Amino acid sequence: MYSSKITGLGYYVPENVVTNDDLAKLMDTNDAWIQERTGIKERRHIKKGDGNSTSVMGVKAATIALDRAKLAPDAIDMIVFATLSPDMYFPGGGVEVQEMMGMRTIPALDVRNQCSGFVYAISVADQFIKTGMYKNVLVIGSENHSGGLDMSDRGRGVSVIFGDGAGAAVVSRNDSGKGGILSTHLHSEGQHKNELSLQGPSTEYWVPQIIADNPQENIPYYPYMNGQFVFKHAIVRFSEVIQEGLEANNLDVKDIDMLIPHQANLRISQFIQQKLKLTDDQVFNNIQKYGNTTAASIPIALTEAWEQGRIKEGDLVVLAAFGSGFTWGSVIIRW
Repeated sequence: MYSSKITGLGYYVPENVVTNDDLAKLMDTNDAWIQERTGIKERRHIKKGDGNSTSVMGVKAATIALDRAKLAPDAIDMIVFATLSPDMYFPGGGVEVQEMMGMRTIPALDVRNQCSGFVYAISVADQFIKTGMYKNVLVIGSENHSGGLDMSDRGRGVSVIFGDGAGAAVVSRNDSGKGGILSTHLHSEGQHKNELSLQGPSTEYWVPQIIADNPQENIPYYPYMNGQFVFKHAIVRFSEVIQEGLEANNLDVKDIDMLIPHQANLRISQFIQQKLKLTDDQVFNNIQKYGNTTAASIPIALTEAWEQGRIKEGDLVVLAAFGSGFTWGSVIIRW
């Protein structure tokens, strides 16, 4: 069995900054209310006409990651693209990236695990490399949330949370024998699928029926979230899956040099930090600047932490995510 390691990282966010005060002009909310509940001060939104889309942002992040990995596009053997907001209902964003980057006719796999998407995608890449099937896998997490949010009072509990952006990682065969991805751990619990969901249009509730029903309050094509329910489950599953990953590698919480949690809510991250008794130097958060970018949040945060010198060779890095599905997972890395 081979091992794999992350050899290149990159991220991209739109230039358009949307502050809490900007949102207060659209709905009944304010900066203090948003910061108190989420920790978010601002986020980035695609601006109409700026040329961005889920796939375009993914390509921009991937281009940086490839450059840092010192690889040309034709060196990539597979694309794993994680998103809940593809440019089209189908096909997915992976094939768009393959075309935009002029890659060979390599496989492009789309992962639809929402907030856990990047963790799942890294796990997929890791398995393909471990078996020897591929040598270099491009993993992307990218989201265009702003195009599908309810910017009215009705949607304020959800719409203030999310932002747009993309992050990417090149996962390669680890020929050095040092460090790399130690293990990945994935879970799901579908009984809670309705607590954080976007339920239409779907093949069970397609556009003609939505138009005929003309719902006013319960509109299925906007995201729904049972915030308190999600929060309670998140803090339990985050802790569990982090501990699971550490125990699988005979490690302890005190061995963690950097925890990169999915940027769902600053209060969740702070709760986990306190529960695990980690210092501020051991946890990286950037939700304050970007909001929740779902599948993009971990690669954006991981890239920023690395760029700032907070992740060094030999460090134990833990990635952990929880989100819609419910799905959750962790990745244990010796950098």
